[in-house]
Amino acid sequence: MTGLAGKVALVTGSGRGIGRAVALRLAQDGAALAISDVDAAGGQAVVQELQGQGRQAQFYPADVAAADQVNQLVDRIMADLGGLHVLVNNAGITRDALLLRMSDEDWDRVLTVNLKGAFLCTRAALRPMLRQRWGRIINIASVVGLVGNAGQANYAASKAGLVGLSKATAKEAASRGVTVNAIAPGFIDTAMTKGLKEELKQEILKQIPLGRLGQPEDIAAAVAFLASEEARYITGHVLCVDGGLTMV
Repeated sequence: MTGLAGKVALVTGSGRGIGRAVALRLAQDGAALAISDVDAAGGQAVVQELQGQGRQAQFYPADVAAADQVNQLVDRIMADLGGLHVLVNNAGITRDALLLRMSDEDWDRVLTVNLKGAFLCTRAALRPMLRQRWGRIINIASVVGLVGNAGQANYAASKAGLVGLSKATAKEAASRGVTVNAIAPGFIDTAMTKGLKEELKQEILKQIPLGRLGQPEDIAAAVAFLASEEARYITGHVLCVDGGLTMV
């Protein structure tokens, strides 16, 4: 597929898991990839994997929670790769605890990385996108941001905030040909879910109509669609990719 040929995509937190799968898929569809992660080893490994497939990719270490690093990140991408057309705000962390036991630090850190980080990246990427009158911003939220989850008040708040950020930005950017959407993954088979106890995993599976965990590639396929011309008339939307977990 070459639907993104000539386009440059930045995927934050793309050193592993969902971010890695998204990067591989967008490269498959023809985009040049800017791989960014605080994990230099993981990010470099993804770049080597892409280059081994004949794809154009470069690694850019950056903490999305630091405004100066984000601004420099976008400037470097523009200089090195010649533009920026697709932004996938995927970087995120968890620091779980029941609300009464949650520290101020754990609340602040999750909101800063997951929500402020997406804001900073979006603000920096919007400038070139608005000038070129074409852009795709895709925020990786979570079903937890839609329905909540005990022990994850900080994470749920950050992901619900991403939904609001997506809708507000979609309204601001629409007149310049920039679409902004969110994807809400359900339980995806990543390192995070591999750490769940088996009995908890079985309870989760009972709640998923399709009866299985999702794969990172399921999220990557949704990102690829929203980044494509086929999705040009979709903006401000939240796409649940969750096996039916949150259907109403």
